[in-house]
Amino acid sequence: MYSAHRRVIACATVIEEMLPFLPDDVPHEVLDFGLHINPAELKKVLQEKIDEASRSADVLLLGYGLCSMAVVGLKATTATLVIPRTDDCIGIFLGSCNAYKEQSRKEPGTYYLTKGWIEAGDTPFEEHKLLVEKYGEARAERMTGLLLKNYRRLAFIDTGVYEIERYREYARKTAEKFGLRFEEIQGSPAFVKKMIFGPWDGEFVVTAPGETVSYQDFANR
Repeated sequence: MYSAHRRVIACATVIEEMLPFLPDDVPHEVLDFGLHINPAELKKVLQEKIDEASRSADVLLLGYGLCSMAVVGLKATTATLVIPRTDDCIGIFLGSCNAYKEQSRKEPGTYYLTKGWIEAGDTPFEEHKLLVEKYGEARAERMTGLLLKNYRRLAFIDTGVYEIERYREYARKTAEKFGLRFEEIQGSPAFVKKMIFGPWDGEFVVTAPGETVSYQDFANR
């Protein structure tokens, strides 16, 4: 199965982790991270891309997790879909769902950053700059404070696949500015490598051609 014609459809944040390992003969398409704001729109765009990619690929690797149910209902009529069995991409960056569960157990009030998220700029921290321009510093501080009220830690994930100093410094300064405890945690490319090369074991939802992705596929973990 792993020698079949594969194609990657990935979020802009996830592709950053995949590119260092992606073989030259595996084409990829990157979707805007901003699509997450509207899961219904993300689902629509993903299905369109799946329909297009199915014409030339036997296996479609989706660089997404459950992502607010956006992948539920997706179907490839002539290709196999492979999707990480995780709620969102944090488990992908940390190397496994178990690693994410452990972090959530120890530090539930954590906002995570990676190179991909920083480059995408779609975070409350970047949104704060727009709020300042629109409403002024004092009101922007209150609005951002409400968004971040349940967070205590900002964790920068070092996945080890790119030069991180610039991104580490951004995360550290951001944590200081917004009153969050900064911590750098070790990620892993293990999940990404497994998605690209297999085996597609219990950490993945694998649907055969014509099958529809269901919520139950993710619930059975």
